[in-house]
Amino acid sequence: MHGFTELRLGPLDQVRVSVAPHPGATLLSLVADALGGRSQGVPAHWQRIVRSAAPRAAPGVVSPLFAPDHSIIPDCLTPTACMPDGDATTQFDYLADLSPDTLLAEMETEFAQSVPRQWQPVVDRPRDWLQAYAGLLAEVWQEFLPVWKQADRLFHREAERIGSATVRGCLDSVLPGISPRFKLRGTSLHLPDQQAGTFELGDRWLVLVPIVSGMGASMFAFDRPDLVWIGYPVPGIGQLWDGGAATGQPAEISRDPLTLIAGRLRAAILRASATPMTMGELASHLRCSPANITYHCTQLQDAGLLDRERRGRHVVLRRTERGHALVELLSE
Repeated sequence: MHGFTELRLGPLDQVRVSVAPHPGATLLSLVADALGGRSQGVPAHWQRIVRSAAPRAAPGVVSPLFAPDHSIIPDCLTPTACMPDGDATTQFDYLADLSPDTLLAEMETEFAQSVPRQWQPVVDRPRDWLQAYAGLLAEVWQEFLPVWKQADRLFHREAERIGSATVRGCLDSVLPGISPRFKLRGTSLHLPDQQAGTFELGDRWLVLVPIVSGMGASMFAFDRPDLVWIGYPVPGIGQLWDGGAATGQPAEISRDPLTLIAGRLRAAILRASATPMTMGELASHLRCSPANITYHCTQLQDAGLLDRERRGRHVVLRRTERGHALVELLSE
């Protein structure tokens, strides 16, 4: 991923903010990572949930959406089209009933000069592709739904956190920490994007969308007249990676080999550090004190599983090749 898109927010004390967990954003992030080859930092055992639920032809179905040289998806195909409202089932029904003519017309508008070659199979057989795409999303979501339900308390906590910061006029202290991939510079938010551009928030709502997938989750849409939305990893997501951690059921935790070997927190650290991040970001996302994170990261570094690098005032963590190998081995 190269380049950044800039969202100019204007005076931060005048920005209207809401938090809207949306199943479509989480689903799109999961499919992008597990089937589309676009990393979102999804842990291996969640990738397996997605891949086991999807039909064998799934990678070919979603490949047009996540081609490495093009990041634009026609609006009518995104499960986030109804943001911030709507449920997953309604969106699946909409996609299944979508007219091929509507899809082709939107593609003609979106790709004015020429249709990228990865979209040609969709142009050739739009009805068949739409049926396969809608069915794939429905199957994956049905399998992942129990995990989504476990995240409900994290969504409530995040809404309270953002709401409190907005009321206190502290939005500038919240936005830089929602994702290690986002940067706040002055009153502009910079987000990684292949088709880099500059956008003005203006008088639109800024909708923050916590996502249940991986620490590298990143997506956004700035083209609506009423709002812009930004998807980012829900804080505390590491609590869900151990299986039953969110429900407090020890039997669920005991089924995860990495947790059994490394312990719950160290397993969460190893999984989170697939995407480089600072110590502060890791502590925030795992809901753990900085001192506790530092202790466990030191132990993992001594074992050759983590690297720590100082960059200015921050210490950045990343998993080593040995750490990657251990996570992969114990996530089979």
